[in-house]
Amino acid sequence: MNALRPVHQYLLKYKWLFLTGTLFVGLANLFQVYAPHFIGDMIDAVAENADTVINGTDSEKASAVYRFILINALLFIGITLLRGVVMFFMRQTIIVMSRKIEYDQKNELFRKYEFLTPAFFKRNNTGDLMSRVAEDVGRVRQYVGPAIMYFLNLLFNFIFGIWMMLSINPTLTLYVLLPLPILSVSIYFVNSIINKKSEQIQAQLSHLTSLAQESFSGIRVIQAYAREKQTVNFFSDACDDYKTDSLSLARIDAMFQPLMVLLIGMSILLTIFVGGWQVIQGNLSPGNLAEFLFYVNMMTWPVTSLGWVVSIIQRAAASQKRISEFLDLQPDIVSEGLAPKQVKGRITFKNVHFTYPDSGVKALDGVSFDIGIGETVAIVGRTGSGKSTIADLIFRLYDANDGSILIDGEPITSFNLTDLRNGVSMVPQDVFLFSDSIAHNIAFAAPDADVERVKQFAQFASVDKEIESFKSGYDTIVGERGVTLSGGQKQRVSIARAFMKESPVIILDDCLSAVDAGTEHIILGNMRRYLEKRTAIVITHRITSLLEFDKIIVMDQHQVAEYGTHDELMALNGLYAKMVNAQRDVTTSELKNNVR
Repeated sequence: MNALRPVHQYLLKYKWLFLTGTLFVGLANLFQVYAPHFIGDMIDAVAENADTVINGTDSEKASAVYRFILINALLFIGITLLRGVVMFFMRQTIIVMSRKIEYDQKNELFRKYEFLTPAFFKRNNTGDLMSRVAEDVGRVRQYVGPAIMYFLNLLFNFIFGIWMMLSINPTLTLYVLLPLPILSVSIYFVNSIINKKSEQIQAQLSHLTSLAQESFSGIRVIQAYAREKQTVNFFSDACDDYKTDSLSLARIDAMFQPLMVLLIGMSILLTIFVGGWQVIQGNLSPGNLAEFLFYVNMMTWPVTSLGWVVSIIQRAAASQKRISEFLDLQPDIVSEGLAPKQVKGRITFKNVHFTYPDSGVKALDGVSFDIGIGETVAIVGRTGSGKSTIADLIFRLYDANDGSILIDGEPITSFNLTDLRNGVSMVPQDVFLFSDSIAHNIAFAAPDADVERVKQFAQFASVDKEIESFKSGYDTIVGERGVTLSGGQKQRVSIARAFMKESPVIILDDCLSAVDAGTEHIILGNMRRYLEKRTAIVITHRITSLLEFDKIIVMDQHQVAEYGTHDELMALNGLYAKMVNAQRDVTTSELKNNVR
């Protein structure tokens, strides 16, 4: 139960539902255990007056017996109906409480995901994260709902049932309860096995979910390489492992049912044998024996459900342990309690060092530069030189290991995360679109914007005409990750989304790689007008498009190799000049081939 301790805070939150539900469980069992008393009285009345009723020697007494039986029968029916009403409210409190707890826990876990850093998502695959929200939370709900309800039902059933049996005949009660120690020992030994199996099965289920999610996301690659059969076989092998362990757990669970039936059967036999002997000796009435049989059968379902309840608790404990692993994590990047502060646009790096925490790959090694408010700066360099890392650090997706990053002359850590990220727009290298309409994707940062404003920024990104050519126009659903759009269309929709945010700082990370030269020229023209009063950082590989940038930062070996204007860098005849000349040679060769 230690693993389930975090769940109990929700029981305190919904304590009135829990307490009311407990009251209804108690009332339902009180009505249940009192009902056999009417049956016992009727049997005793018939047994004591059998001769009178059968022979008809005393019609008045026979009428009294019939009336007594009728009244008790009506009372039995009435208390049974009342128990049914109470059971309805029992479920309307405890089961409703479990659904509310499920809602709260799913939101808490998802909220935790949203504020964890990218390093967390690199360590954990999507399928596992989804499994914890769906499967694990669902199993915890089974604990706070059905398991608690049936455990309370068992508890009250035993308390009231044993109390009634003791009041009738303590000796017979002792014989009826003899199998219970065997039950307790059996459950104790089986529980440990269930717990281990449950944790193993939940981990395998997460693995299956991850495999399925990854296969669906990469279905085009799988089909392009004709690897459907191999992928199905790989998933089938993983399913076989899951099936084997699940069947093993099912076999262990199956041990409870026959064990319960055996123990209850022993109790019934002991009741009939010992109770019958007590009736013969005159120490117990036939009605009391009938009551005992009712009480033994009454405990059949609660005792039988005990193994099922224990199994639910063990599975919930394993699931809650997995949930708590993430809920206990604290974000690496925090900014609580900082006063609101607006970003103006000056960005300064001073001897910044950074190594990715999980891979240990060095990204920046003593990087320094200064970008003034309203300047348009390009960052160029070979793949893996640290260009995109600079953008991540400006967004505070990571914090630098050493050195300092200043925004408007103040440490970046002095800004509230919300204010900082509201002040910076970004078009990432790996474009991501939500499975929604094009209009909603563009207006992601301004959901209340009207259609005309959306169209204006689509025009800035030179994607308006293509959108309008679609059958549904701006209401076209782009599919998962924008799968229905081409690479160039996705990039331009992403650019329109960043423009629409209208932040003082905008970062474009190789955002024009999938568009042709003509479209790039149009976008750059629109961009220049849009960026007149904004600080812009353009990370790119196309050197020829950088001629009108205020500054160019050339990255090499995780450091700033060169820094200056286009003319200054060309005069140096260094790395930048070589990159420009190499690109010109490639462009000239392509033109000659086209002429031919």
